Amino acid sequence: MDHAVNSSALGAVAASGLSPLDLFLHASIVVKLVMLGLIGCSAFVWAVIVEKIILMRRVNREATEFEDRFWSGGSLDDLYDSDGAKPVHPMAAVFGAAMGEWRRSARISGVDLARGGVRDRVDRAINITVSREIERLSRRVIFLATIGPVAPFIGLFGTVWGIMHAFGSIAAMHNTNLSVVAPGISEALFATAIGLVTAIPAYIAYNVTTASIDRFAERMEAFGTEFAAILSRQSEERS
Repeated sequence: MDHAVNSSALGAVAASGLSPLDLFLHASIVVKLVMLGLIGCSAFVWAVIVEKIILMRRVNREATEFEDRFWSGGSLDDLYDSDGAKPVHPMAAVFGAAMGEWRRSARISGVDLARGGVRDRVDRAINITVSREIERLSRRVIFLATIGPVAPFIGLFGTVWGIMHAFGSIAAMHNTNLSVVAPGISEALFATAIGLVTAIPAYIAYNVTTASIDRFAERMEAFGTEFAAILSRQSEERS
């Protein structure tokens, strides 16, 4: 009875071909769960990739537009009221943090930015804001770093399990003909293929996204340094 069932299952796979759908449908339950898990991870990986591409393009565009307004020669107070008080993008947040700290320090202590303590507070406000914005931009990137190295091993587990299952069926049939062996082995190897298809985009996207975020962090830090210098010069001119 078992011999007939196994022969029928393997025969069905051989007859229907080795398409991805057929390989999935005729795989064991454990291999199916591995495949479904990897497919779910792959879908999430691509969702993160698309989200980060759109996000980084948007924040870079907004930063460029803000820097154009900043360097246009307009009033810093007006720019703070329009963009810095309630920032909606990272560059405006850096500007708002520095300008807000400078205003508070001058109002409360009655001193200017030339005093070292005020300068340190402004620099600290800039650094904290840059770190917070980078952390926000980096959300879910750690998932890419995790899936990249882990997905192939999950697929390999499905392959090992599928091969064990295939050899068990072969032993029960007492038949090592290639037409009998190939479908079961193909089902098992398909799990590794899905693991690689999931891991490769995740690994590439992690490196590209991390590099893009690092460049934007350097851009915010450079802007913060320049703005702190401008505040320092203005304070010295007024004193």
